[in-house]
Formats: sequence, C-alpha cells, structure tokens
Amino acid sequence: MTAPEQPEPPRYEPAPGVGKLLMWVLLFVLAAVVVVLGGVYFT
Repeated sequence: MTAPEQPEPPRYEPAPGVGKLLMWVLLFVLAAVVVVLGGVYFT
C-alpha cells in the first residue's frame, strides 16, 4: 500500500452486460436457496 491517498481508484466501469449477468446469477442463487429452505421446512 504505497498510495494511501487513493484506496480504490475508479480505473474502469463494468459493462452493462456484466451487471445484468450478475443480477441473473443472484436471482438464480436466491431461487435455489428458497427451494432448499422450502423443502427443508415442508419435510
């Protein structure tokens, strides 16, 4: 850490496609967790 003045320099912004892909991944993970918890709860 030789540059404490800039802890997180904004070198680049992620592409819109990356954000949409991340959203779909999070949605899929959330759905999987709901299904697993539902199966555990109803059994």
